[in-house]
Amino acid sequence: MKTFREATAVDQDLRADLDAQWAVGDKLHGGYLMAVLGRAVAAVAPLPHLVAMTTTFLRPPAPGPAHVEVETLRAGRTAGQYRARLVQDGEPCAEALVTQGTLDTAEPFWSRAKAPDLPAEQDCFLLPANAPGSLFPVPLLDVVEHRHDPAVFGFAAGQPSRDGRVAGWLRLADGADWDPLSLLIATDPAPPVSLTLGVTGWAPTLSLTAYVRRLPVPGPVRVVMHSNEITSGRMDEIVEVWDDGDNLVAQGIQLAAVRV
Repeated sequence: MKTFREATAVDQDLRADLDAQWAVGDKLHGGYLMAVLGRAVAAVAPLPHLVAMTTTFLRPPAPGPAHVEVETLRAGRTAGQYRARLVQDGEPCAEALVTQGTLDTAEPFWSRAKAPDLPAEQDCFLLPANAPGSLFPVPLLDVVEHRHDPAVFGFAAGQPSRDGRVAGWLRLADGADWDPLSLLIATDPAPPVSLTLGVTGWAPTLSLTAYVRRLPVPGPVRVVMHSNEITSGRMDEIVEVWDDGDNLVAQGIQLAAVRV
């Protein structure tokens, strides 16, 4: 099993080997693909940290060889903007606009964000990669531990929630601490909100915007994700990611397709 760093590695020519372990069913995880794009941008950008990325997912790549094309749009003193495209077999699979900058651990100048009140990590339910009765395995759950608030899982007993909310703790199974690239995984947690509402099946991400706000402290992160509405076969999902020091470290918003 590869570590996150190994699974997202790119060589000097920005070639990647997409790892089947980082998948939901047989589709590679959106946050993982974003991390590969971010790794390629970091290889050419003078500024050290990813601070924002908006990705459009065009077609699902298969595990195996791929490469990333990176175009510098602007290289500034405090921010650089880049366009990155993941290509496999001559076909674009995902395209992103990426902002690089420098993150720190300073206290916010102003905030009204409030850390989520969740059950202790050990009191939350560990999601298995091969759950009984599941429509498909989720290999991602073997490399990113998801421990969710038991209140989320009424759907598993035939009692779907109407809250439209997912919340829990995430850890990298390789023991690594979270960083600006791995936080992209946390902005796209499992399961999708639609599943907690009783809508089974895949909810493919069409577009995802992630912001990384500061460098996280060591330890697990907490994620809270909610949806406002499912309409016209589309669902929004809004995510906050908090580190073990009660700091808001990342945010995400995505549009996903849902077959109701």
